[in-house]
Amino acid sequence: QVQLVESGGRLVQDGGSLRLSCAASGLTFSSYAMGWFRQAPGKEREFVAALSSSGRRTYYADSVKGRFTISRDNAKNTVYLQMNTLKPEDTALYYCAKDRDTMGSVSRDAYDYWGQGTQVTVSS
Repeated sequence: QVQLVESGGRLVQDGGSLRLSCAASGLTFSSYAMGWFRQAPGKEREFVAALSSSGRRTYYADSVKGRFTISRDNAKNTVYLQMNTLKPEDTALYYCAKDRDTMGSVSRDAYDYWGQGTQVTVSS
């Protein structure tokens, strides 16, 4: 049974940094691309970042490019999202997701397992 558990979300000030973690179990972690999405109140869930199974290919939403970095440690079955220069508009529930394939995707439809989310709140 695949499980994804996010952690690291909290209240942070405008301009601050956070690192989110997502621990995966019940799968051969190194065989799948992983992604991060977020959902703010009243908005659709949106793509944030994705990483291929090898970690060599990354994808970012334009809104976070240059500020966020996705990475993975296949030995620890964990994917990370380093978030720098946070803005109030980054406030959302952040979800980790497992891709069905190895390459990574910006589309929600490519992902078949999701975590419960971790809340990030950026105060102005």
